[in-house]
Amino acid sequence: MRALFIQHDHVSPTGPVSQRLRHHGFEIEERTVVPEQLFSTPNQASFQFPDLDDYDLIIPLGAPWGAWDDACIGNWLQPELDWVRTAVTQNKPVLGICFGGQLIARSMGGSVARGPQCEIGWKTIWSEAPEIVSNGPWFQFHYDRWQLPEGAVEIARNPIASQAFVINKSLAIQFHPEINAAGLQDWLAWGGDKKVVEDGQDPDIMMRQTLAEEAEAEKRTFALVDGFLKHVAKLI
Repeated sequence: MRALFIQHDHVSPTGPVSQRLRHHGFEIEERTVVPEQLFSTPNQASFQFPDLDDYDLIIPLGAPWGAWDDACIGNWLQPELDWVRTAVTQNKPVLGICFGGQLIARSMGGSVARGPQCEIGWKTIWSEAPEIVSNGPWFQFHYDRWQLPEGAVEIARNPIASQAFVINKSLAIQFHPEINAAGLQDWLAWGGDKKVVEDGQDPDIMMRQTLAEEAEAEKRTFALVDGFLKHVAKLI
């Protein structure tokens, strides 16, 4: 089986998500939409989304841009929305992570917009399907939230935003199961540290907390991947 990760920028690690997929025998491919040299001008990126038939699983990852922001990234956002819509409607399993989950929501007729407040750091959620998504804590780094598309079944939430929904053989999640300390370090180095400070938090403490949480977070991510593959994607 083949799994494709869509990395929207050059600091989008696949972390324990790809590690667990390899455990299940998946061949992993990673493709980057916006290369490092275009990070500050992402709409200049040109990306050809590949043939869905070449893969058994699609994983669109997070992004520092908004899944609603056509003015900023519409050059490739609109084609990606069409691509994701085709995958979901054709029952191709999609695991959408943060921005990737928002893509599923918007492409299937829901909406994405700025939320009432951001979520940055380790947060617990309320899951009604713990066999798929546990309560966490999960690492969050987002400013936006989705409104569910018709036919979606929400399975997790918190008081700030919807956190997970299932539609067809796809799962959208708002948090970041792929993150580990190495991935967070890259995010902080590429401007995330300023956003953490703007939210009234200490990046150094967040990094130390992530290091302390890493082993247990990996176990939760492995369980999430297993639950998705078994109960949603039906691939194991």
